[in-house]
Amino acid sequence: MIGNTNKRKDIAFILAFIIASVVLIVVPTGFERSIYVNATGAKAEVLSTDDSTIIQTGLFRTGDQRCRVRILSGEHKGLEMDGVNMLSGSLKDDKVFAPGDIAWVLIERNQEDIPIFINMIDYYRMGRELQLVVAFVAVLLIFSGLRGLRMVLSFVFAFLSIWKLLIPSILQWVNPLLMCSVTLALLSLVTLPMVSGVNRRSLAAILGSISAMAITVFISIFMTWYLRIHGSVLEMSESLLYCGFMDLDLTSLFSGVVCLSAGGAIMDLSIDVSAAMWEVREHAPGTSRRELFKSAMEVGRAGVGTQITTLLLAYMGSYLTLMMVYMAQATPIPNIFTSKSIAAEILQTLAGSFGIVLVTPLTALIGIYLLKNTPNKE
Repeated sequence: MIGNTNKRKDIAFILAFIIASVVLIVVPTGFERSIYVNATGAKAEVLSTDDSTIIQTGLFRTGDQRCRVRILSGEHKGLEMDGVNMLSGSLKDDKVFAPGDIAWVLIERNQEDIPIFINMIDYYRMGRELQLVVAFVAVLLIFSGLRGLRMVLSFVFAFLSIWKLLIPSILQWVNPLLMCSVTLALLSLVTLPMVSGVNRRSLAAILGSISAMAITVFISIFMTWYLRIHGSVLEMSESLLYCGFMDLDLTSLFSGVVCLSAGGAIMDLSIDVSAAMWEVREHAPGTSRRELFKSAMEVGRAGVGTQITTLLLAYMGSYLTLMMVYMAQATPIPNIFTSKSIAAEILQTLAGSFGIVLVTPLTALIGIYLLKNTPNKE
């Protein structure tokens, strides 16, 4: 009977979760208006190319490439027209098309709505990206079953929360750090029960992770001030100012990003500790609170090292080429560690690590009161 009740609770939670995700999908962000008034995007096939005006200088190309394309989607489907692929000499941004490639293009029109120019934007990647997503979901469902479905739904909800709630709110002048904190709390409240079920185990993980995240917020604020880091270290942050968001608090945004980056690891460790306490209580109901706490701390200590290393590797991976440049140029160590970008990485790693370390005792303290005196079967 109790098992059926739990199953009904889980099904009801999943349904509510799906409904909330659908609502987020249809809710407007307020930024749907395209900045291209007389242009529309479309998928196109490259029929032929003319590379005669491309200037090759070493590894870099400048000039432009002429492409004959056939539009494959939108209101101009079937249209054949010449497009221009502008090259700026940047390996990161430039691309050179070949016949048979599928590209995403921007069709510019005159006042009579007649196409007059096609700008070659980039390779069309959405189809292949969708294939990878479908393959990942299929593997997850095969190996994890219903729990895999929960993971997929929690991932979708997390993405929608960031895209539909967090980003639009910050662009509409809500404090970035506040919104990042609220988003993390929301994701804890929703994704942890989705992954682990609606029970006291999830509640202990939620309270433990939110407590650790709150401490991480204060540590991030202090360390940002103490190391004198400006939010402009975030990639593309200055572009937001040029787009008209001059009043955006970039430093507050940086502090929020630090907390947001560590949130996943904090939630992961909190549910591990809570699940371990649950299992100990299930198999040894007579375990004292002290022993239950010691068991949780032992599990947490085992996980902290790998989680901190994971955090370090994630941040170092994004700045690996910068570190290679420093080494290739024989940059003195003081120069490296006093640079704003490296100091920001140190801040992110340490602030997130504080939250990861503290989530274990916080979850354990909460768990010994939530789990110790509950029945063996909920």
